[in-house]
Amino acid sequence: MIVTVTPNPAVDITLTVGHLDPGHTHRVAPGIRRAGGKGLNVARVLTRMGSQALVVAPVGHNDLDWFGSDLGRIPFSLVEVPGNVRQSTAIVEPDRTTIINETGVGVDAEFWAELLAAVTGRLTDATCLVVSGSVPPGCPDTLYGDLVAAGRAADIPVIADATGTQLRNAAVAGATVLKPNASELLDTTGESDPVAGARALQSMGAGLVLVSLGEAGMIAVPADPAEPVLAARLGRILTGNPTGAGDAGVAGVAALLALNPRAHLDTRAILARATAWSAAAVLEPIAGEIDPARIADLEREITISAYEGQATTDTQKRES
Repeated sequence: MIVTVTPNPAVDITLTVGHLDPGHTHRVAPGIRRAGGKGLNVARVLTRMGSQALVVAPVGHNDLDWFGSDLGRIPFSLVEVPGNVRQSTAIVEPDRTTIINETGVGVDAEFWAELLAAVTGRLTDATCLVVSGSVPPGCPDTLYGDLVAAGRAADIPVIADATGTQLRNAAVAGATVLKPNASELLDTTGESDPVAGARALQSMGAGLVLVSLGEAGMIAVPADPAEPVLAARLGRILTGNPTGAGDAGVAGVAALLALNPRAHLDTRAILARATAWSAAAVLEPIAGEIDPARIADLEREITISAYEGQATTDTQKRES
């Protein structure tokens, strides 16, 4: 069982328009509303691909019943907190996606302690722990570090997808895999070169670092500096909704680590899996979805080679 933790879940709303004209009224088809957030997206993809996943998240009591119902057959352990869950809205056009994220409502310290206890109590039977996404105002800076440390104490691999202080603390606690995108890595380390940024996190204690480069693909920076940094990309640019693509990549890595805790040492296999699952998610209309039938074809399209640097900007991602 793969445990996924979402510190800042959201009600994800996806609206599709032919063309967004700012400042004007738009009539659109009914939007898609679902329980979301990065860890929930990871769990949905894992379930779709045949892995067992458990969702752990703090959820406002006004949305608690709906959240549980929307998760359907995915097992969950929801920590009830006051108020509502934040909203995250994706406005999808044929060639771009605009994201509007609420920051979330502050939660008292007692609830964070309850969340940590809920996660720790589920690690006995866990094969991998995934901690991903933003944190709401007032969240302790130590949360990601504490969660990673709990996973390491349970002797299971831990993947963290975050930014800033939370990402640094996940590195210090010894996360098995970190998966920021290039802009998150820059914000966290101050390094514009993604390899230098990854090395900075590894000097703090992190293992493998996967860095999303948007349309330019993904790179894998092994913890062992003697091993080559690898880059993966498709031979074409995919059009669709990139929201949740990174979460699908994390799900792919988690599925491998759940089967083999040392899979992160096979950099090429991890990178190919993360890139293919991320690409498959772009082709889906909403985050948290993936079509297993696409994976094999996408894996055949991926080119993996030694990384030689990049001069690109990140495709906008939804941090949820």
